[in-house]
Amino acid sequence: MKSLRGERLSAEYQKAVYEVISTKLKDKTGRIKGIVSITKADVSPDLKNAKIWVSVFAGSEEANAATFEAIRENAGFIRHELAHMMRMRTVPELHFLRDGTMEYGDKIDRLIKEIHKDEPDVREEDKDEEN
Repeated sequence: MKSLRGERLSAEYQKAVYEVISTKLKDKTGRIKGIVSITKADVSPDLKNAKIWVSVFAGSEEANAATFEAIRENAGFIRHELAHMMRMRTVPELHFLRDGTMEYGDKIDRLIKEIHKDEPDVREEDKDEEN
C-alpha cells in the first residue's frame, strides 16, 4: 500500500512532467507531435525511481512512436528540469512507459461508427411503422 506522501508525490510528478514535456521539451526538440498525456506516475517508496505512463495521440502510429521515443531519449533533460521545479533533495530516475489508452479509445470509436454507419436509422423505421 502506498503512503499518503507517495501518492502526493506521484500526483505532483505527473503534473510537473507534463508541464516540462508540453513546454520546454516541445520547444527544445520540435519532435513532440500531437497530444501527449501523462496518465499516471508512480514514485517508488525510496524516491529513487519513478514510472511515468505516457499516452500519445498524433494521428499515425509512426508519429506516436517518434514522439514517445523523443520523450524517452530526453529523460535526463526532463529530470534536470524537474530538479529546478521541485524542492526535493533528490529527483527520481524517470522510466517512461507507453500507455495506449488514447489509441485504444480512438479505435473503439472508429469501430462503433463503422457499425452504426451500416445500420439503417432505427428512428426512421419506427416512424414508418407508426404511420
